[in-house]
Amino acid sequence: MAAVDIIIGSVYGSAVLVAETLEQALIDAGHQVQLHEDAVLADLDSGHFWLFVTSTTGQGDLPPNLVPLFQEMRESCPPMPQLRYALVALGDSSYDNFCGAGRQFDELLQELQAQAVVKRLQVDATETLEPEEPALVWLKGWMAKI
Repeated sequence: MAAVDIIIGSVYGSAVLVAETLEQALIDAGHQVQLHEDAVLADLDSGHFWLFVTSTTGQGDLPPNLVPLFQEMRESCPPMPQLRYALVALGDSSYDNFCGAGRQFDELLQELQAQAVVKRLQVDATETLEPEEPALVWLKGWMAKI
């Protein structure tokens, strides 16, 4: 089975809850999983599968705990064509930059030539009170690709 790093961007805890739910599903499927709430590039292995779970704050901004990793990757990371990833973006469609943090990270990963194994999941807080539920359905739909 695969080694999976779950990278979390959270302000109020919703992304952490989603990440822990996905972590348990991955462990139950036999994968080795590590959660990263304050990730830096040195803590991550590009040979592992990366699963991002991030909320959006402000006007489409990254959560503060994810900003250092984003900046480090944008400023000093070489192309990573070997990296395979998936991304869950949490947001509120009543704001102009819905799921802006997830979009920013997805665009950065594409610029770095990383390989998305599935289309980014965007969960709208105006439509669901428990974002872990659609995230779990989404994960189970493609988990065999890890």
